[in-house]
This record gives sequence, C-alpha cells and structure tokens, in this order.
Amino acid sequence: MKNPGRRQFVYGLGSLTAALGAEVVFQQYLPIGVVPVVFAEEDSALSIEGKSGLSILNDRPLNAETPAHLLNDDVTPAKHLFVRNNGIPPLSVDGSNWTLRVGGESVITEKTYTLDDLKNRFTHVDLQLVLECGGNGRAEFYPPAKGNQWTLGAVGCPQWNGIRLRDVLEDCGVKDDAVYVAYRAADVHLSGKPDKEPISRGVPVAKALEAESMIAWGMNGEDLHPMNGYPLRLVIGGWPGSTSGKWLNHIVIRDRVHDGPKMGGQSYRVPCEPAAPGTAVPDEAMCIIESMPVKSLITSPKTAGRHPQSESLAIHGHAWAGDLDIDRVDISINFGATWERARLKPLANRLAWHNFDYEVKFPKTGYYEVWARATDSAGNAQPMVVPGWNPKGYLNNATHRIAVYAV
Repeated sequence: MKNPGRRQFVYGLGSLTAALGAEVVFQQYLPIGVVPVVFAEEDSALSIEGKSGLSILNDRPLNAETPAHLLNDDVTPAKHLFVRNNGIPPLSVDGSNWTLRVGGESVITEKTYTLDDLKNRFTHVDLQLVLECGGNGRAEFYPPAKGNQWTLGAVGCPQWNGIRLRDVLEDCGVKDDAVYVAYRAADVHLSGKPDKEPISRGVPVAKALEAESMIAWGMNGEDLHPMNGYPLRLVIGGWPGSTSGKWLNHIVIRDRVHDGPKMGGQSYRVPCEPAAPGTAVPDEAMCIIESMPVKSLITSPKTAGRHPQSESLAIHGHAWAGDLDIDRVDISINFGATWERARLKPLANRLAWHNFDYEVKFPKTGYYEVWARATDSAGNAQPMVVPGWNPKGYLNNATHRIAVYAV
C-alpha cells in the first residue's frame, strides 16, 4: 500500500460505506487508523524477458516485485520470482567458462572450480527455500524509509538446484579461526568503476555450514534466470536475500565479520534496541539482520474480488519464519475480533514456506477483509500493525489482509 495519503484517511460509518460501495460487515471491529485494504494502489506491469506480471520499483538498478496473487503456486515459478539488484548484472555470461574461486584468511587450501567441477564432484541437492528481501514491506513504514518501496512481493520459494555450500567449504578446508563466509560477484557498480563492488555480504560460519545453505545453478529444474543470478548463486535459507549473492564467482572465508559493501553502516541492520519512529540511530547502535521474522501471505483470491455470499470462498497462501518453523496460521474475517485455524500442508523441507488453506463463509453480503496471522515455533505471532520502525524500513511482518466483496 504505497499511497501516503491513506495514512491521513478519516472516515465515518456512512462515508466508508459510500466509498466502498457496500456495507462494511463487522465495521465495529475495524481498528481506528486501519485503512481498508481495498484502497491499495496497483503498480503498472514491467516487461522483463522470462518474467511475467512483475511491477517495477526502480530501473537503475532494476528491481521488481510480484503481486501477491501471482505467488499462489506452492513452488514459485521462475517467471514470478522477484528481481532485486544492487548493481548492473553482467551483460554476457558463458556458463561453460564460469569459475568459482574459494579463498580468504581462514581457508586451508585455496581452490578454483569450474561449473562442471561443481556439478561432477559434489552431491546434488534440490531444496525449496524462501528467498525474501530484508526490505519487503518497506512501503508501510511511517515516517517513510528510503529505498525500494516494496509492498508484499519481494519473496518467493522456488526449488533450488545445486550443491551444499558446506561441501565446497569442507573440500577447501576451514581454519579454526573462521568467523564469516562471504561472497563476491560479477555484477558491476552503478558508477561503472571496476574497483567498486555493488554488494558483498556474508553469514557466520555456522549458518554457511547448515544443510540448507546452497550454491545453486538451477531453479525448478532449469538454469537460473539471468536476473536471478545465472549461472551461479548462493541461497542462504531463512536469512535476508542480500546474503544470497547472485552471479557468484568468489567465496571468501574470513577470520572476522565480513566488511564488504552493504555489511556496515545502516545496510541490512536494525536498531539493537527499539527506536522511536523518525529517530536518528547511530551506526554503532545497529545490529546485523540474521533470521527473518514470521510472516504470511494470502495469495488466493486476488484482493478486491467479488464472491457469491451464499458460497464458501477458498483461501490459499504461504507462511514462513526465517530459521524457525510455522506452528499455525489463523484467519479472521471480522478485523481480528475472532480467529480460526487454517490447515497447513506438509512442509517440503526445512526453511521452505508452509502452504495453508481455509474455507470462508460470509454471514451476509457486504465488504469484508480476510486477515492472516502466522505464529512460529517459538510462539512469535505476526503483529497487527507495522512493527519496529527502523531507519531503513526492514522486517515489516504485519498481518496480511485482502478485501472481498460478498454479493
């Protein structure tokens, strides 16, 4: 919901009904200050070869998100996976000549692998892993945060095809003093200067050695899409997408917390202690984002649709929780006054998203909102409002809602 004017939206019983063109059923439960989701604006479609229906947020660098209803597949198709760039992608890539170098202060033996080496020497794995930008949901923060104004669609859960990162690290050897594993890549800084990197981030060694941390060359059984990192990328399940470097050509085993571009300052960091909205937070009071928070997304039906009041409406969506599992997803049609449990489908593997289903029955005709709230295995539930303001607008995991007209 990008329209800042809606933050000052004021309505009464009659004006809201008139604006929506229908009675707002359960309006007595609508929290003060919560604007009906139907007033959300839609972005224009962006045409990217091999992609379908994405909406542009920025063209330098290119960033595009996916409308929620196009994320309805349990396994995200490549054509519907969002695009998040920090620099300019490599223009001409020949996978047959691609190499991956592994080095750093804490590597025992530096090695260089071709793509064929990686495919032939290490055990292949296929894992569904959630990839989500740390700034997904940034558009909802107020005061506004700078950066791409992601709404809901900087997330997906394809099946990734490749090998475990730990197998390559163990092949090279990791010294006892190792602290971080970082990436470098072939994309070019927006300035065009060859000595500047657009982004180079990493994760602690323990996270890099997890079974769900991958070096991937494929998505859903096909080569990676060029905008999603062809021919090689990292996929670090459960952590912000910025740790999953694209166009991967160098892995660095560090004896310290990595200090590459977008690791320091305010980048991919939030206040270590809660900060009042609009507060200036010094860099030394910011902590690196690690596991992503619990979140859910209703993907069917599309918001603002019309449905026969006499018929049940099938709700479908996904829920995920960083390094944790999903305990339950609850659904409300009366603005959170009461909740009922959705059905969770079996999990494909650790750090995939949970797919959920629910049947809604509307008591009368009118305007409704369907709200979804996920709770993780540690008991953390999605907040009803935008949580934890922070200077860069990260980690918005507020309860998702869609509009439905029962007719």
